[in-house]
Amino acid sequence: MVWSALNLTTKIYANAKLIEGFQIILDDSESHSTNVDLAPDLGTGLGPSSLELCVMSHAGCYVTIACLTAKKMRLPLKGLKVNVEAVKSDETGTISEETFNIEYKTDVPQGRVDRMHKVTLETCPVGILFEKAGVKVTYNIKVIRG
Repeated sequence: MVWSALNLTTKIYANAKLIEGFQIILDDSESHSTNVDLAPDLGTGLGPSSLELCVMSHAGCYVTIACLTAKKMRLPLKGLKVNVEAVKSDETGTISEETFNIEYKTDVPQGRVDRMHKVTLETCPVGILFEKAGVKVTYNIKVIRG
């Protein structure tokens, strides 16, 4: 990742290399890599598909940004779990809707949790991509006390 102080942009790099069949190694030109594949009927199933990785990235981004937001708001989180169910539409050929089931473990008042969630949605870059793509996203929030 390269950051430019002149125009406040960040360049993110990605490389993809076909290994065999549909196995593909992805890397960021630095030190991180992962593999994607197709299900065993076409591939080997050794990794998620690229589309599944997009959904996983959305879940991971939500948790990352929520944790950063909680830290900035000085809200103690004891835990955070997100489960996402995505629907791939035959009509669009891609993700058309997602349902997030979010479980915060914290003792802060509900209003502060709601504010943290709102700020998270406004600043989660992967979520912004899904929103701009027209994906309908539903968020179900549960707060566990204690």
